[in-house]
Amino acid sequence: MSILFSCEAKFDICFWSVPQPQNMEGDSSAVAAANHLAPFRRYTRFLGCTNGLFVCGFEGLKNDSKFVTVICNPSTGESLTLPRLKSRTRYEVETYLGYDPIAKEYKVLTLGTKRLSWRKVQCCIPHLPSSSIAVYICGHLPSSSMPICISGVLYYKAGAPCISSVEYIVESMVVCFDLRTEKFSSVKFLGTSCKEPTLVNYNGKLGLLMSGDSTYVNLERTSRSFELWVLRDAAKHEWSKHVYVLPPSWKNIVTETMRIIGMIGDEIVLSLCNQNKHLYVIYYNVESKMITKVGVQGMDVYRGCYLKTYLNYVEDVKLF
Repeated sequence: MSILFSCEAKFDICFWSVPQPQNMEGDSSAVAAANHLAPFRRYTRFLGCTNGLFVCGFEGLKNDSKFVTVICNPSTGESLTLPRLKSRTRYEVETYLGYDPIAKEYKVLTLGTKRLSWRKVQCCIPHLPSSSIAVYICGHLPSSSMPICISGVLYYKAGAPCISSVEYIVESMVVCFDLRTEKFSSVKFLGTSCKEPTLVNYNGKLGLLMSGDSTYVNLERTSRSFELWVLRDAAKHEWSKHVYVLPPSWKNIVTETMRIIGMIGDEIVLSLCNQNKHLYVIYYNVESKMITKVGVQGMDVYRGCYLKTYLNYVEDVKLF
């Protein structure tokens, strides 16, 4: 498994991968060399990375409501353009890529496995995905709104639709899509003051992770702990709350504002949004309280660019 970095150049999306460290013990630091992967043309929207494949898309030209989704494999340079999906409005289509490890099958929600064709899946849960809310209000898709796929179930944050104004939509649920049964369900999340928690895989369970009321760990001493809500029972909408207080050594190791990317086992992973002087990734073990700082070399040419970071990237998958 590796960490995948992506960066928007003038005409391309550039990718690098760095191995995820193994057997980390005690507060430590290390350096890893970035592996340059195949670039792809720049698309208008990033839609996430799942098990080695990257999904992105672009809207049609002005007055063209067709939305195009492209599946890319940065390891091989292969890409697959899915059939065009026509929508009533340019920002109504949302695409999420999921992977079922039992059937070893990828699905773009309604993508068939034998032929490139779309088929409808009934959803009886009125909601608007958080990515749509971000597109409407901000014009882009924040990294923390990315969906996550755990054991063949695709999870994404959503809000109940508001008839009067989209600005009043509040994220209040996680929508679950079972890739095998192709059935939708939802679970409410309450009790958190964070407007946009990061979806994480906590040892095979869905988690909502935040620091204070944000998905960022800042330098103003307001980030004193991590708060993790783990889904215990989806049918009963039950969550368990865990609070992890940051150790005193934190202020000596983390010197810049960082974004929560996700979790690998018991380790919270944070990454910089921009690489100014240097690029590094922080691993914080919530059980041992140990911190590991891994510097990334070989990406200086894109210094100052906005970076997106994805966990558990698999480099040997086949697109065709």
